[in-house]
Amino acid sequence: MIPAPPNDVFQRMVDLRRHFHRHPELSFEEVETARAIMAELDRLEIPYEYGGPGGGVVGRLTGTDPAAPTVAIRAEMDALPCTERTALPFASETPETMHACGHDAHMAMLLGAADMLRSSPPAGSVLFVFQPAEERGNGSLVMLRSGMLDGADAIFGVHVTHHYEIGEIMVSRGTITARADRFTIRVRGRGGHGARPHEAVDAVVIAGFLITAIQTLVSRTINPAFPSVVTVGSVRAGSAPNIIAEDAVLEGTIRTTRHEARQQIVDGLHRMANALGHQHNAEIAVTMGEWSPPVVNTDRETEIARRAAQRVVGPDAVVEQDYPSMGAEDFSYYLRDIPGCYVRIGTRGADGEYIPLHSPLFDVDENALKVGACFFERVAHEATAGLRHPRADTASEAV
Repeated sequence: MIPAPPNDVFQRMVDLRRHFHRHPELSFEEVETARAIMAELDRLEIPYEYGGPGGGVVGRLTGTDPAAPTVAIRAEMDALPCTERTALPFASETPETMHACGHDAHMAMLLGAADMLRSSPPAGSVLFVFQPAEERGNGSLVMLRSGMLDGADAIFGVHVTHHYEIGEIMVSRGTITARADRFTIRVRGRGGHGARPHEAVDAVVIAGFLITAIQTLVSRTINPAFPSVVTVGSVRAGSAPNIIAEDAVLEGTIRTTRHEARQQIVDGLHRMANALGHQHNAEIAVTMGEWSPPVVNTDRETEIARRAAQRVVGPDAVVEQDYPSMGAEDFSYYLRDIPGCYVRIGTRGADGEYIPLHSPLFDVDENALKVGACFFERVAHEATAGLRHPRADTASEAV
């Protein structure tokens, strides 16, 4: 079932989504995007705070009961460094930049929900959170540190996906996405002439051994029941074809759903680096950095989100995820401080075609805007009512 918001609200969402899609901006560069959001909030007569260039926008709709809880609902503003190939009439006009992750749709949904909630405010106040730099993995930290979310009693977020059909909403408790860590491995050998390898220590050859060996960390050291992925996504080395490279740099990610699996992989990286360094008389250094912790939905807020979703699309169209996504999502940082729930909005059309997120061909059937906006609107009402009752849980434990 696809809900039917007022026609003028839906058409406005379509117009906004296409504007955002045509004018994408990268992480921490969302200045014009923020300006368009603030203009729409001005039109709706919803007051807001702005964090300035590189910051976010938070609109506030005051509820009918000052004693009622405050609920935050969030959308992301940033696009990806990707050259669009959709041939849409509103395709990106910004070189090498595209809304290939649906954030244009998320912003339109949230503004549509703001429009509907303005006409029918819930008991509690609602914060409309427009966040920068989700793709960089730390935009949510900017929002939390800004203080603009202070006082929020719960937070809800959505993400479009072709994994589910239009009219379906995925709502699940517990771990929704994996933890993501990034690593950098620097190999320092000894440069030399390509004709005299015996006088050098070849950083490229050592990097090749490392790339191959790293793949055994998951396949041969991690319990197959524990989802884990290690990806080497970037390799930089060398300056000329006849020079043996002195340095090589590997960068990649580790994605896990269990702490012990993550620790085994991190320990394995250091162990391999030390062993190969000794074997090849090279210096190899491993540097780790957290990208995002896992998204872990809290129990009570998950039930609130499920009730809202059932009201919007019907009980049969509210589905559970089969397994956690190995993708990262910085909504997780909100959930460290604020109880909440992260859901997925189906966008796969009747033709059944699956196009993954981050593809230069990614597009959203705009009927999904109806689902997302109505979910945001409904969950604001359900949450401000449901949060009045004493909490029966603290948070679902991350697996």
